[in-house]
Amino acid sequence: MKKFYALLGLFSFGGLCACSNEHLNTSTVAELDLNRYVGKWYEIARFDHRFERGLVGCTATYTLQENGFIKVVNAGYKKTLDGKYKESVGKARRPDENNPGKLEVAFFANFYADYYVLELADDYRYALVGSKSDKYLWILSRTPQMSESDLDFVLKRAQERGYNVNKLIWVEQRK
Repeated sequence: MKKFYALLGLFSFGGLCACSNEHLNTSTVAELDLNRYVGKWYEIARFDHRFERGLVGCTATYTLQENGFIKVVNAGYKKTLDGKYKESVGKARRPDENNPGKLEVAFFANFYADYYVLELADDYRYALVGSKSDKYLWILSRTPQMSESDLDFVLKRAQERGYNVNKLIWVEQRK
């Protein structure tokens, strides 16, 4: 029961923080083909938050479901790539077809949090994901390492949007 209230507080707090982010550009991509977006993504960097603290080798795997939802499996290893494997299973949805880059994700019941696809490579090789709050930011890649030019571009775009890229935690991945 404590986990329930902790998660509820986390998601509620994230939503309340949006009012202090007037400087933040959270506009999302104009097009998002979910059939191309699903699959495995490697977490290259993220802002620190409780639900992934201490995890390395993090991945997110998305699978379209027949009911229109997306199955979400976030996984990682505690402290080292040989550490204890942790996995969280949730679901995502697109609440408004007119805003294809704005998704919502839930890992407990129907408590949804924002999942905004802010930047996306034309070939879906990388993505910058955030929310309406400046507390959350992820750099995702289809491969465990990103090219230097792609990473430079994504960092520049995040900074232009108002995110403090100095707060990013670089996630160790297998080579």
